[in-house]
Amino acid sequence: MTDFTLYDESNAPEKSKPLLKESQKAFGMIPNLHAVMAEAPTLLEGYQKLHELAQQTSFNKEELTVVWQTVNVEHDCHYCVPAHTGIAKSMQVDDNLIQELRGDKTLSDAKLNTLKNTVLALTRGRGNVEQSVINEFFDAGYAQQQLLEIIVILAQKVMSNYTNHLADTPVDEPFKKFAWSRD
Repeated sequence: MTDFTLYDESNAPEKSKPLLKESQKAFGMIPNLHAVMAEAPTLLEGYQKLHELAQQTSFNKEELTVVWQTVNVEHDCHYCVPAHTGIAKSMQVDDNLIQELRGDKTLSDAKLNTLKNTVLALTRGRGNVEQSVINEFFDAGYAQQQLLEIIVILAQKVMSNYTNHLADTPVDEPFKKFAWSRD
């Protein structure tokens, strides 16, 4: 496995320094994911922008958590599942939903479960989804906008999940208590 550097504002490539400063400002720390991504400033900048855009989608905090964590669990991301557990808790997402997502369970809320199933279908099918899944998504009350917004969030998660797999990114101290592995 290749060793990746955890950069900070003192040793990062010049183009990453202002990006890491933004991470510090936004999170009160430089998440290890961002520290690794700083090696490639375009990756870090793209990830930051997609994170911002994900938060601007029409999804509420529970729905956003469902999309993020469904992809994280599907991709078996040792770093993002704990990180998004902490994020969900800070957003005051219901603990039951958080645990169902972490355990890859059927969600108690039928509408959110339909969202989860659609995210899984998009992820596993690489965008090729059976019409019946799309119909169920629309029948649950979602629209074409949300179907397309899943793609924004999926792109964000591909960037982070794949980076974490390559770098074996260490989980940040605040999220270690939410450590996760597939059972």
